[in-house]
Amino acid sequence: MTDEEAPSTRTVVQRGLYYDELEVGTLYLHRPGRTVTEADNVLFTTLTMNTQSLHLDAAWAATQPFGQRLVNSMFTLATLVGASVAQLTQGTIVANLGFGEVAFPHPLFHGDTLYSETTVAAKRPSASRPGQGIVTFDHVGRNQDGVVVATASRSALMWFSDAQPASRPPERAQRVEGPTP
Repeated sequence: MTDEEAPSTRTVVQRGLYYDELEVGTLYLHRPGRTVTEADNVLFTTLTMNTQSLHLDAAWAATQPFGQRLVNSMFTLATLVGASVAQLTQGTIVANLGFGEVAFPHPLFHGDTLYSETTVAAKRPSASRPGQGIVTFDHVGRNQDGVVVATASRSALMWFSDAQPASRPPERAQRVEGPTP
């Protein structure tokens, strides 16, 4: 058996980045993109009790300036930020602290694909919470044509790599001996 044929013994754990791994100015591209469907928009809009006709009434929306239904901007914002989680904050965030400026310079439509990117805009150690720091993320969402459809500034409280409590999930799955159920 050659080295190329040997089974790998390497284990990789999916997690976000700790405070001390984030560098101001770094741009993260979150892939894959997310193509938004009519079902996504209608479900999100009705679950959040947003009865805006621009999201739900195709005939009425056709008479408005964009000529079609718009994707709910809160869905766009949630997807924009959500796309960053696996790469940046999965298991390394203490809390989302809030949003600064949020803008939707161009609408997102059914069938558009949202591509998200994040820049680390600023960071500082917390003055009151040892082992934690505040990071400001600037999120940008673009459609499949590269047009910016959403921007948001967000602050998050993040763990330093050496300070997260031992209660975090184990990094190695437990192996169970015997037949599987």
